[in-house]
Amino acid sequence: MTEAVTPSTPTPFPPFVLALPKADAIPLVCDSPHSGVRYPADFGFSVPFDILRSGEDTDVHALWQGLPDVGGVLLAAEFPRSYIDPNRDADDIDVTMLSDAWPGEACPTEKSRLGIGLIWKVAGNDGRHPIYDRLLTSKEVQARIETYYQPYHAALRNHIERAYSQFGAVWHLNLHSMPANAYEGLEMSGNYTLADFVLGNRDGTTCSEEFTQLVAQSLRAKGYTVAINDPYKGVALIARLGRPAENRHSLQIEIHRGLYMDEQTRERSAGFSTLQANLTALSTEIAAYIKEQVK
Repeated sequence: MTEAVTPSTPTPFPPFVLALPKADAIPLVCDSPHSGVRYPADFGFSVPFDILRSGEDTDVHALWQGLPDVGGVLLAAEFPRSYIDPNRDADDIDVTMLSDAWPGEACPTEKSRLGIGLIWKVAGNDGRHPIYDRLLTSKEVQARIETYYQPYHAALRNHIERAYSQFGAVWHLNLHSMPANAYEGLEMSGNYTLADFVLGNRDGTTCSEEFTQLVAQSLRAKGYTVAINDPYKGVALIARLGRPAENRHSLQIEIHRGLYMDEQTRERSAGFSTLQANLTALSTEIAAYIKEQVK
């Protein structure tokens, strides 16, 4: 398991790790924006650390380590999403969290209302644990944007545009994990069974149906249950990057954490290696599809 680094870590540290293609490059760029486990020293949170960690997509980047072997790029955040969330727009800010006026435009979304906008207000899978016992300054938030958020997005944008320039097409996988109580966290009522995988394409607007079904069918053939856009459709990253009419495809992939980890301890379970092997096989199938599209 990737061990969490506590808030004694000096800041700043590199905002991401980047794995480049080990085979002939294809226009496949993948990112894990929520797998960061290095907690900056200036975080200043007051919630218990184990509750704060529930926001991590722990080890998601390790599950997908086979992507560079098939020619893809894999970018993974080092900072935790609870500190600043790269899967939000930079203006998705809850100004009630600040001690002073925000100098730019703030456009809080439903995510901010839930306490999980650009800067998280609450933690825990139930979203009921305040992260701070203080207000943040606008300078703190600006520093987080400049030191971690912007470099992450610049790297992702650079590799996507490089691939598109070379091939005239690009496929982007936005990689996540989801807690077993995902429906509860989304304030939904009723009895729902969470699928093993949830594919999000914002109701078909960010990725071709053909590619979405390729991924879904491959996972089902491996024995997994798959849902599409339920309960996760995808957020800011795929909304910004996915334009299938221009041959820019962006698909979010959520993995049920129960397949590979103990959600309480964050330790890898016995299922980790099997899931990792199956995702490596899926990566090979995706690469073969992309090569056919751009040959």
